[in-house]
Amino acid sequence: MRPPVPPFNFQTAREKVQKAENAWNGKDPHSVALAYSENSTWRNRAEFISGRHEIVEFLERKWCKELDYRLIKELWTYNDNRIAVRFAYEWHDDSGQWFRSYGNENWEFNQEGLMVKRVASINDMPIKEEERKIIWDTALKPENYPSLTELGL
Repeated sequence: MRPPVPPFNFQTAREKVQKAENAWNGKDPHSVALAYSENSTWRNRAEFISGRHEIVEFLERKWCKELDYRLIKELWTYNDNRIAVRFAYEWHDDSGQWFRSYGNENWEFNQEGLMVKRVASINDMPIKEEERKIIWDTALKPENYPSLTELGL
């Protein structure tokens, strides 16, 4: 069981989104993968991923490339067992080039609260380091940090 579980209401959907944001900002592929069912399927950009093993491999590659990764997720909408989020994250590559990546995710959950399907559409925009808006020193976003809406993203 991975609370909160469906059916979602506004409060439990927001809680699920916050837990996902915290997990991804923690950048531990094995821990993140536990939020997904054993046979979870993803479409991430043009990559298709199936199962926890492939999720871990994907996340290991991702966080080796996307350095100093910081993510903010925001609830877009929800229903019985589905949640849609919008997000932005910033990172730099090994040459020092910074990027802001924007996107949307559609999530579907089983009755145990594990995600069985994730569909992500993401666009990367090169930015200058001084244009960064998603900046904090700890692994998790500080509690009083502005939302995407408040940041104008």
